[in-house]
Amino acid sequence: MAGLRLRSFAATAAAPAARRLGLRLIATTCRAVVVPRFGGPDVLELRSDVEVPDLKPHDVLVRTRCVSVNPLDTRMRSGYGRSIFGPLLPLILGRDISGEVAAVGASVSSLSVGQEVFGALHPTAIRGTYTDYAILSEDELTGKPPSLTHVEASAIPFAALTAWRALHSTARIANGQRLLVIGGGGTVGLAAIQLAVDKGCIVSTTCGSESVSRLQAAGVEQAVDYKAEDVEFALKGPFDAVLDTIGVHETERIGINLLKKGGHYMTLQGETAALADKYGLAVGIPIATAILLKKQLLYRYSPGIEYSWTYMRADSEGLQEIRRLAEAGKLKIPVQKTFPLAQAREAHLAKDKRLILGKVVLEID
Repeated sequence: MAGLRLRSFAATAAAPAARRLGLRLIATTCRAVVVPRFGGPDVLELRSDVEVPDLKPHDVLVRTRCVSVNPLDTRMRSGYGRSIFGPLLPLILGRDISGEVAAVGASVSSLSVGQEVFGALHPTAIRGTYTDYAILSEDELTGKPPSLTHVEASAIPFAALTAWRALHSTARIANGQRLLVIGGGGTVGLAAIQLAVDKGCIVSTTCGSESVSRLQAAGVEQAVDYKAEDVEFALKGPFDAVLDTIGVHETERIGINLLKKGGHYMTLQGETAALADKYGLAVGIPIATAILLKKQLLYRYSPGIEYSWTYMRADSEGLQEIRRLAEAGKLKIPVQKTFPLAQAREAHLAKDKRLILGKVVLEID
């Protein structure tokens, strides 16, 4: 593989996996798609000599087989979060991953060298997964279900963990509760629907006409085409929880109006990064915190609901449950097209221009 340099990974106390397998060769440099500056797909560079850092005690080095292209990737490439990431350029994009364990840190106990794994990095990671060798913490990975290909597995974790955090950590959904997913046609929306259906919730969603039959097959009670129907009139509320994956003023208004008293409204479109980009970290983050607190107090007082911005976070328990559901065929994120890593620009361009509406995955040979 061009640009790949190796180092001996000796069998020492600091390398228990290597001790079991004898002498191994571990990459010191490898290929990676980097963002040297913010902009369109043309800024992406495939470099062949990107350093592979030494592992910390709880780190896992993963030989990447597939990574999915998430909306966060294209937004970060365009400059979203520049107040955080700008000083740290160049950065490597990518959150989802499926591959094999190449090496483990001294304190890793649940994974072993050679094991097939999948998982996702947290949203603010600088060294992402668009690379031959990615580094994740132990709690960001779990064993890949044998029934899934690397392409299929790589499409699941980031979207599913985002939905998991909202539904299980924030709303704490329970059997028999009613959930509304605004924007069920996207990957987070689809993951949320499948997680909630498995929990025994009664789920309604809004989506485009092209997604109605697919979401009905996933188990929703009602799928409303937002282009053809008056959503607020058509939806059969009230709901115990609303997950808004769109997060504009109108969807927030509709979602809150359809909630029961004491219900949870959760949006993926928090304002922290945008305000930090506009005003700088020192000013933007306090402004965002004040806006969130004001909305939480306002909605708690009237109409008596809980309001939150929700983000993906590493959750070992959630990832294990996601693995169980994926293995059982109860959690699927369809992949529409794959590209080789060398065509990351083309993949991003296709997503930017909405030439491909479904999930896109990069394959690493």
